[in-house]
Amino acid sequence: MTDHTTMRAIRQERFGDSSVLRLTEVPVPESLPTEIRVRVHAAGVNPVDWKTREGRGMAAVLGAPPFGLGWDVSGVVDAVGFGVTTVVPGDEVYGMPWFPRAADAYAEYVTAPSRHFARKPTTIGHVEAAAVPLAALTAWQALVDTADVQPGQRVLIHAAAGGVGHLAVQIAVARGAYVIGTGSAGRAEFLHSLGADEFVDYRAVRFEEAVDEVDVVLDLVGEQDLTDLRSIQVLKPGGIHIGVPSGVRPEVAAAAAARGVRTTGILVEPDRAALASIADLIDAGGLRVVVQQTFPLEQAAAAHDAGATARTQGKIVLEVAA
Repeated sequence: MTDHTTMRAIRQERFGDSSVLRLTEVPVPESLPTEIRVRVHAAGVNPVDWKTREGRGMAAVLGAPPFGLGWDVSGVVDAVGFGVTTVVPGDEVYGMPWFPRAADAYAEYVTAPSRHFARKPTTIGHVEAAAVPLAALTAWQALVDTADVQPGQRVLIHAAAGGVGHLAVQIAVARGAYVIGTGSAGRAEFLHSLGADEFVDYRAVRFEEAVDEVDVVLDLVGEQDLTDLRSIQVLKPGGIHIGVPSGVRPEVAAAAAARGVRTTGILVEPDRAALASIADLIDAGGLRVVVQQTFPLEQAAAAHDAGATARTQGKIVLEVAA
């Protein structure tokens, strides 16, 4: 257990660009009954983080600053509250605590319900594990729980080389699907290495002219370039479009109804059982997480700037503890 009372954490006092992120000293949190305290070794950085920092994303849930950001965590259990039976101090865990409420994961310690975490995959380190929870749970809850992807189905994944996308490709492959990924030209080799069967360079060709008879569209782009509306055109009857960035617009819902297909938004939830299944898939060699860049905790602003360029292949992670 920790023997000090304060910790380093990234906080913001106002909405704005990355310069609002400040390294501060705050009290170490105490775990309540059914909660655990985790000494954070690494924290993943996701698009929702910088959107929330600006006043978008989960700002509607968190309210006005001050608050801390971050939901992806990998670390070691430091203390357990009354009633916890699933882990003990010293266990390595990973998770996405509290989402969409504040988790303050850009910090040296995090407390949350024990069942917001699962045991960390044994074959990867904390940096790679911290890149997994939010992105992989999004992909899992979309493709497994919502679409129930089956062997032989055709799955189209937009922005397939990104944080959610590159994990979604592999989850769909593991389910036996025929996977088509969209991205820029330089992503083709990467996506094929993950198991994608087809690649569509969205800058060179309109995907709806190259793809048809799709069972599932995992839309990680949304209304940009009308990707969501155009995706409805490629679905076969009974197919499903899952809109991740901002749900489903009314015109997309209307187009889906007219075509006889389904469309739904999704917001990821903490999910211990899915995290355990994802860890098993990682340890079996069926899921590889790609970390493009790491930053120390105090350089959270630089991590946000790097992620916001929209050129990330895989994930960005903050290294918090050795």
